[in-house]
Amino acid sequence: MGEVVAVDLPEPVAGSGGADETLGRSERKHRAILEAAQEMFLAGGYLGTNMDELAARSGVSKQTVYKHFGSKEALFVELVTSMTDAAGDRVHTDIADPTEADDLPSFLEAYADRQLDIVMTPTILQLRRLVIGEVTRFPELAEALYEHGPQRAIATLAGMFERLAERGLLRVDDPTAAATEFNWLVMGEPVNRAMLLGDAAIPTAAERHAQVSAAVRVFLAAYGAR
Repeated sequence: MGEVVAVDLPEPVAGSGGADETLGRSERKHRAILEAAQEMFLAGGYLGTNMDELAARSGVSKQTVYKHFGSKEALFVELVTSMTDAAGDRVHTDIADPTEADDLPSFLEAYADRQLDIVMTPTILQLRRLVIGEVTRFPELAEALYEHGPQRAIATLAGMFERLAERGLLRVDDPTAAATEFNWLVMGEPVNRAMLLGDAAIPTAAERHAQVSAAVRVFLAAYGAR
């Protein structure tokens, strides 16, 4: 599968004094378990991950692991959700919508380039492959990945396109359909290639920019204001 590259998980809430310090220690343990789980599940798969070893790598007892997550299955689901949310948070940053039609192509290209760059990291691709391999055993994993990944991306794009249409910068009757088409114009070919051919097929920065530019050009030919 290639080298496992860590994805930043959500930061714990800092505590100060008394119960807050206890909460802080609990959050740090929770995060340590998730970080060890990310390394081990992605490297060895679900069946290849030993909970005793995972506890040792986390610096906690096995009892503490189960206290935080309840079961190996629950830990696996939370890992998928946390990693997908963390990647999505890096894509869907609060950037002001463009106000002028001339700024729209560069705005869409920057958004799509950031999305493609993040999704095409080896760790996120490994996560997708792992979830697909376990979908029969754990269908809820696929649901979590879809809900927090593609579905969230399309919903965010749909809201953006609706705002841009209200300003007269796009012609969009169905924002969700437009968002779905944009998402897969950008993502479809590169993701399919890398998922099937491995990390060596991840596009270079130049290839990514070319893919994004072509996708935005096709999208605006269909939905750009005239």
